[in-house]
Amino acid sequence: MLCETQKTKTEVVMIRHAQSEWNRAGLFTGWADSALTPAGCREALMAAEALMASGFTFSHAFSSRLKRAHQTAEIILHEMGNQALPIIEDWRLNERHYGALQGQKKIDMAAQVGEKQVWRWRRGYLDNPPLMDSDNPAHPRNQSQWSDLDPGSLPSGESLAGVRERVMAFWHEEVSPKLSAGRPLLIASHGNTLRALLMALGNMTVHEIEGFGIPTGTPIVYSFSEQGMPIGWRYLSDTETKAA
Repeated sequence: MLCETQKTKTEVVMIRHAQSEWNRAGLFTGWADSALTPAGCREALMAAEALMASGFTFSHAFSSRLKRAHQTAEIILHEMGNQALPIIEDWRLNERHYGALQGQKKIDMAAQVGEKQVWRWRRGYLDNPPLMDSDNPAHPRNQSQWSDLDPGSLPSGESLAGVRERVMAFWHEEVSPKLSAGRPLLIASHGNTLRALLMALGNMTVHEIEGFGIPTGTPIVYSFSEQGMPIGWRYLSDTETKAA
């Protein structure tokens, strides 16, 4: 709870992309470039309407380099009449790379290795998925989409701890310098990436983050002090706030 005398300098709106085709199919998605479903497009539109009703306008917009996050940001900005604002893409906002699990059905993997192991792969902080072979055509090193990046930075699979490292590097380079301007920023990213970011900003414990999930298409409003220090966050939807 914020004290009445404490002034908020900047708010950053973070949103997990709306429902994608692979979300709907129950697949481990990772860096696979799945588009939004029609339901996902409607989720993004509803997020835009909630942001407009709350009076938001954005000075900068960021998204991962994956289609589902960019589409979410694009729909939000277009619906808000802010479509001229460029969306700055950064691979460090990409979803956690699920390694050899990518493209596998979660329900099938649970039948093979047990629900507890699947839960650890999905929620565990230090747990790595089975790594993807470097000669796999789906490996980022073998895809032209990532050819501009240092091959050494392209993962074969990641833990949430690894995602935290790269997303915080993005935060310190791209977001922190803009907090003093006082205008809201938009970040469209992914469930695990935002979990890692919220963990770092809010000093959440490993136990807390392993039990924490983020719904699709629901804006998170994070408030920062005039000095750029995290104050606290809330879901824009009251229903999601109470559930969390």
